Amino acid sequence: MQELSCASCGNRVLVEKYSPTHTSVQWLEDAEEACPEFARHISLGMPSKSIPTCTRLRDSIADAVVLGALETDATRSYPVPGRLH
Repeated sequence: MQELSCASCGNRVLVEKYSPTHTSVQWLEDAEEACPEFARHISLGMPSKSIPTCTRLRDSIADAVVLGALETDATRSYPVPGRLH
């Protein structure tokens, strides 16, 4: 998994792309506290289980793929452990 920062809020996550439509994200902090979009949904009374994704993080991941900073690895069928340096 690769470290990636959200272009909107700077929150760091670990990401792995298996295909254009399959992305695995590992949050490094509590999403409800680290992500402004998640926090906004929570403040409106939405249960965290009902929040499908952060659209800004999703866009940051898509941009990283377009820029070549994050590659799609279709050869893997399971997540690869990642760690921050």
